[in-house]
Amino acid sequence: MAKIITIAHQKGGVGKSTLALNLALCFQDQLSVALVDSDLQGSLYHAREDFPDLEILAAEKVSDIPKLDYDLIIIDTPPYLSNKLTDLFLLSDFVLVPTKAGFFDVMAIRATLTLIRFAQAKKPSLKAGIALNMIKYRSGVTKDVSELLQDMGTPLLKTMIHDRVSITRSAITAGILSGSDLKAKEEFTSLAEEVVDYISA
Repeated sequence: MAKIITIAHQKGGVGKSTLALNLALCFQDQLSVALVDSDLQGSLYHAREDFPDLEILAAEKVSDIPKLDYDLIIIDTPPYLSNKLTDLFLLSDFVLVPTKAGFFDVMAIRATLTLIRFAQAKKPSLKAGIALNMIKYRSGVTKDVSELLQDMGTPLLKTMIHDRVSITRSAITAGILSGSDLKAKEEFTSLAEEVVDYISA
């Protein structure tokens, strides 16, 4: 049975697709990995030729997920898929909720966390975590934002992904692991390891 990670946030612009792509690339050397682009716009799917060693599947394959033969399946979700998110969560082992560090970004994750808790009531084995993403170095993460996140009832992962040009461009440069930005590689490797620890616990 494949382990399934869903990347979800009902607000756009928090870097879900870039996060999903680079996480999938972190695992592909050790596992057979499929990345499912559930966004009908198909931005990840249309980039599949740039990642010949990674299986990137179109939105039509969402219904086939339970039958797919992979070690790991990562599902990227668009912000407008809210009516189907619960179904995806019920298929998943782990839901990763990326957020920027702005107050309004943090407040916007409440709806997604509510859907996760609804799914967890039906599937108690489902785990979830919040990841700070696209964090600007100078502004950092304020104490108020950290406290807000820690009070939301879903674990806040220790790894932060910073706002880097190398990460923004990674979809057109064969991914972070193929580049020269060592700090970015360290962050994504750390995030991947942390997610594995949650799934394995």
